[in-house]
Amino acid sequence: MTETKYLTIAELDQGLDIIRQSPKNEGVLELIVRRPQVDIRELLEVGELDLAQGLVGDNWKTRGSSRTPDRLSHPDMQLNIMNARSIALIAQSRERWQLAGDQLFIDMDLSEENIPIRTKLALGLAIIEVTSTS
Repeated sequence: MTETKYLTIAELDQGLDIIRQSPKNEGVLELIVRRPQVDIRELLEVGELDLAQGLVGDNWKTRGSSRTPDRLSHPDMQLNIMNARSIALIAQSRERWQLAGDQLFIDMDLSEENIPIRTKLALGLAIIEVTSTS
């Protein structure tokens, strides 16, 4: 991987206009990352989404969640999605995108104003529902 470069606030601010130009109605799925174990990432050409497992082969189900009282996986938070333009700015190199921990990187405006909670998005043959914006 390339050397880590931390951007200044000014450098991050310069990239905001490009991020704000993300498509509003249709996006492009740029990258799928599966996390089979903690600190392990697998880049996928195609991913399978399952109602019970989330992204098949990802450790979401076994990893648990700090947002449930019993610390078990949160049934309404199976996928993490990130704006592709945001991660491109932050990571500086596409090979570093996977380190963010998100599974789906989409070139689309994912702001709560554009895609509020309960919005349904089509990803190939799958339909996912936005349940949280944080």
